[in-house]
Amino acid sequence: MKARVRIRPRTALGAVAGVALLTACTVGPDYRQPQADSPPAWRTEGYWRLAKPSHAPIDPDWWRSFGDDTLNGLEAEALAQNQTLRVASAHYAQARATLANSKAQQVPEVDLSAAAAREKISKARPLTSYATPNQSTVQNNLEVGPTIDYDADLFGRVRREVESAKVSAERSRDDLANARLVLTTDLATNYFSLRELDAEIDVLNRSVVLQEKALDYVKAEHDLGSVSGLDLLQQQSLLDSTQVQATLLVNQRATFEHAIAALVGLPAPQFAIAPKLINGHVPTIPLGVPSDLLQRRPDIASAERAMAAANAQIGIAKAAFFPSLSLVPGLGWESTSFASLLSAPSLFWTLGASLGQVVFDGGRRASNVDFASAGYQAAEASYRQTVLTAFQQVQDGVSGLAVLEDASKQSSQAVADARKLLSLANDRYSGGLVAYLNVIAAQQSLLTSQRQDVQIHGQQMTLAVSLVKALGGGWDVSQPPAAAMGTPARREAMNHED
Repeated sequence: MKARVRIRPRTALGAVAGVALLTACTVGPDYRQPQADSPPAWRTEGYWRLAKPSHAPIDPDWWRSFGDDTLNGLEAEALAQNQTLRVASAHYAQARATLANSKAQQVPEVDLSAAAAREKISKARPLTSYATPNQSTVQNNLEVGPTIDYDADLFGRVRREVESAKVSAERSRDDLANARLVLTTDLATNYFSLRELDAEIDVLNRSVVLQEKALDYVKAEHDLGSVSGLDLLQQQSLLDSTQVQATLLVNQRATFEHAIAALVGLPAPQFAIAPKLINGHVPTIPLGVPSDLLQRRPDIASAERAMAAANAQIGIAKAAFFPSLSLVPGLGWESTSFASLLSAPSLFWTLGASLGQVVFDGGRRASNVDFASAGYQAAEASYRQTVLTAFQQVQDGVSGLAVLEDASKQSSQAVADARKLLSLANDRYSGGLVAYLNVIAAQQSLLTSQRQDVQIHGQQMTLAVSLVKALGGGWDVSQPPAAAMGTPARREAMNHED
C-alpha cells in the first residue's frame, strides 16, 4: 500500500481557500515597454517627394507598386515555395505548441492508475504490538483509481512561464513576418539588379554594332591609304574591349538569376529568366513619421517581445526563492478480489498536500536571478540598437534616393551631350579637321555615359526596395500570421516572360 498524507475534509477545504487567495501573488517585475527616442521627422533633402498622404500605410504586397508582372509572379512563387520561410513558419508552430504546453500546467493533471499484486506478508516482520503476535498471510491487493496533481503556483512561477511562452510565440510570429519581408525584398533586389544588367548588356551590344560599323569604315579608309594602321588598331581595340565587357556582364547576370532560383525554391539549372528591358519607375513610398517604425517593422517588434520574455524569466528565477505547494487529492478502490473491487466498502479517498522550500543551495537561485536580469539588460540594449539601425536605414534610403534623383537628371543630360559629341566628332573627322582618335574618344564617352545612366536607374530601383524594407514592407501586427506565408501560386513558365 502507498503511504498517503490524510487530512480532514474541513481542514483541506480551508487550505484550498487559503491557496486560492495566495495565488494572486506573482513575484518578479511586471513588464513595461521602454520608450525609444525617435526624431520628429525625416531629413528629406530637396529632392524627395512625399506620398500623399505621407502617413499612408505600405501595401503588404508592396512589390506590385513597381508594376512588373514578372516580379509579381516570382514573389508569389517565393512565398509559396521558399524553404527558409517554411523554417520560420515551423518555428512559429513550435512556439505556439510551447505556449499550449505552458498553459496546460495551470490546470490539474489527472492520471488513471491500476495495480494488481498477490502478496505474502512475512511472519518474522517487526511486531506492531507485543500483545499480538504476527501472522503470515497470502492475499491479493487490487487497486484502481484516478490521481490528481496540481501545482498551486503560490508565487506565480507557472504564470510567469506562461507569460514568457506567450511573448515568445508573439516574437516568433514577428520573426515569421520579418522572414517574409527579407525574402520578398531580397528577391526584388536581385531581380532589379538582373534587369539593370539586361539594360547594361543592351547598351554594350548596341555599342558593339556601332563600333563594328566604325571599324568597317576605318578599314575601308585604311585600304585607301587615308588613315594609318594606328587608327585601325585603336578602333579594333575598342571593339574588343566592349565585347569583353559584355561577356563579363552576362556572367554577372547569371549569378543573380541563380540567386533568384534559390529564393523561389527551384534548382538553378532548371530556372531561367529571359532578358528584357523594362521601363520601371520608382514608386512613391509613404514615409510616415519616424515613430511609425516602432509599429511598422517586424524586427523591432520581435526585439521588443524578446525584452518581455526576458522580463518574465526574472520572475521565474525569483519564484524559486519561495515555497512550492502541490495538491495531491486521491480517489480509488482497493480490494482483495475483483468481485468487490468497485463496491462502496472498497472506496477510499485522500486529501493531501506537499509543501517544499529550498533552505540552502550555495547561491544557485541568486545566480539564476542575476543571469535573468543580465539577459533582460541585453535584450533591452538589442531593442534600442535595432531601433537606431532602423532609423539609419530609412534615412540612408531617403537621402540616397534624393541624391540619385538628381544624378539621374545629370546622367540623362550627359548621354545627350555624348551623342552630340560623337556626331560632331564624326562630322569633323569626315571633313578632315580632326584625327580619328577624337572619334574613338567620343565613342568611349558615349558608352561610359550610357552605362552610367542605366546603372543609376538600377540603383534607384534597388534602393527603393531597400527603403521599403527599412520601413517594414507593409507589415501589420494585426495581420493573421498565416498571411505571412502567402497562398500557393500556380507555377508559371520557366522563363517567366510576359
